[in-house]
Amino acid sequence: MFFRNLVIWGLGVPITFILFPFALAGYLVDRSGNAVHRVGTLWMRIALLLSGVRVEVKGLENIPSGPVILVANHKGAFDIPALQVSLPLQFRWVAKKGLFKIPLVGWAMSMAGYIPIDTHAGRAFLKSIRATVEKIRGGTSILVFPEGTRNPRPGLLPFKRGVFLLAEKSGAPIVPIAIKGTESIMKIGSLVIRPGNVRVSIGPPIEPAGLKEKDLQEATRRAIEKELEGI
Repeated sequence: MFFRNLVIWGLGVPITFILFPFALAGYLVDRSGNAVHRVGTLWMRIALLLSGVRVEVKGLENIPSGPVILVANHKGAFDIPALQVSLPLQFRWVAKKGLFKIPLVGWAMSMAGYIPIDTHAGRAFLKSIRATVEKIRGGTSILVFPEGTRNPRPGLLPFKRGVFLLAEKSGAPIVPIAIKGTESIMKIGSLVIRPGNVRVSIGPPIEPAGLKEKDLQEATRRAIEKELEGI
């Protein structure tokens, strides 16, 4: 275990430095962020390989064409690489604003067009919502963790309302995603990485037409719970 973690962290940092210039070059050539997103996906594939993490995904046929709002539960830190390598479409992460200040990683997130959300209520939050709605209407799919934080325990935490405002105002369908297994790979507060199997299950899309924010929230919660029961 010690040797594996030494290899993971020992290689992970230089690989980040090696791939960052490719992300920068991709951004200079393609300002859509698609190239940077692909470099990020490569980085995450390498991270999963080094960590001995295998990902099994089902339900890909449930992802419709056009912009969608991918909504997943949040079990652990490895949710992000597991989902990014599993989902065969261009999408943008919605993340806390503070993450974009991290050197290299945060810069790459900005170049990829990932979306910072100011989680504090008030004008900043509403401004973030409006900007994200415009991105979705412009054809960008997004991925959100509505619990807002990692939850290694069974069940789901209360959902934040922002994602459902996005669906209501943009008209984009919600695609519910259940993920399980990442909670034991790297536990909260620890840097120790353990090999493991991750299962991802994608449910049928939920169309927001005719549904209010609260209805969308309840329907999405039920859909993710149903997918969790099947994996």
